Amino acid sequence: MRHLMLSALVATSLATVSCSSDDDSNVIDQPSEINVPSTYSFSRGGESTVSYSGQTTRIFMSEEIVSSFSDFDNATEASIDAMFAHEEGANDFSSEDLNASNKSVRSKVAASRDFFSTNTTESAEIKADFDGFIADQVNIVFPNQNTAAQPGVAGQIADGTSTRYVNESGIELNQYFAKGLIGALMTDQILNNYLSTAVLDEADNRDTNDNDITEEGSAYTTMEHKWDEAYGYLFGASATANNPVATIGDADSFLNKYVGRVEGDADFAGITQTIFDAFKLGRAAIVAKDYEVRDAQAEIIRTEISKVIGIRAVYYLQQGSVAITNNDMGAAFHDLSEGIGFVYSLQFTRQPGTNAQLFTRAEVQALIANLLDDGENGLWNITPESLQEVSEAIASKFSFTVAQAGSAQ
Repeated sequence: MRHLMLSALVATSLATVSCSSDDDSNVIDQPSEINVPSTYSFSRGGESTVSYSGQTTRIFMSEEIVSSFSDFDNATEASIDAMFAHEEGANDFSSEDLNASNKSVRSKVAASRDFFSTNTTESAEIKADFDGFIADQVNIVFPNQNTAAQPGVAGQIADGTSTRYVNESGIELNQYFAKGLIGALMTDQILNNYLSTAVLDEADNRDTNDNDITEEGSAYTTMEHKWDEAYGYLFGASATANNPVATIGDADSFLNKYVGRVEGDADFAGITQTIFDAFKLGRAAIVAKDYEVRDAQAEIIRTEISKVIGIRAVYYLQQGSVAITNNDMGAAFHDLSEGIGFVYSLQFTRQPGTNAQLFTRAEVQALIANLLDDGENGLWNITPESLQEVSEAIASKFSFTVAQAGSAQ
């Protein structure tokens, strides 16, 4: 049954339009009246109009949440849950600024306008997945930290240079959680929320933007701010956030890091510049009130970021296959745990030119079920043949090959 589902997924992908940075179908010549700055810097009346502090806050919160998965001596299910669903003023984090914030990570997981405003059932299921990662880490992995892991038994896998802590299926839940969050938070909020026309053009946003009516107490219009919030989930933690291309990959452990990894592969070099230029031109187009150019840039961003998720999913599955062949199960389980997290994130990628998911939740669940052998000892039973099959099913929906993605860094 698993192989039939994967075959159907590949067949479906033949009808999917694939786009790449070499495809000019989304590119609109820049009108002369659009003034695009050399960096992501915009101002009104001498005051900066760029603001994405909430996104930076959630990135920093996410870093601490993931770190707590390795805090065997102090973390509890309740303490990690509290961090994930932070309430203003609660003493959940090491930073006073984070504790004082009214932001939370959980509230923005699977919370985009385009994918989940009406699909609340699926949103709740996804949030429950992340709650489950936390519960299983504390209640299954923590108590077995000194047990030798084996099929059906959680514990550690030590190879002399590193120690991996896995659940009964061989999954490092901290990796599953972190890579899944790249999709459920960062990718979903960028692609399917803040770049959505439903959000950018909500209510009277076009009128207020056309007339330079700013939000109360701020220098930016609502539309400008929504675009900036999308930008913040990728570049907001960068030390050079207004000009982040040269330092891509150094800002955080989430989407920024893995755009940087993809950038480091010769097959995909230039992807960071493509994304940055689209963000910059789209923001300048909002200032110029050119919404056709704005929307074309949003489409480029969606295509390229979706591609990053697909590339990294295939990359880690291929690396896991190499490790299995070398009988290095610790490395294999580490790579495959990251790979499964990226496979999970595929459900938040976007089918080019539409409001639809590139991979449905059901398709993603089928891919993961194949990797985990439908629950029969999980990764302990995985074979290079199964990994190749899933890799091909993923790559077939994109413009890259398994060989290209598998050679990334």
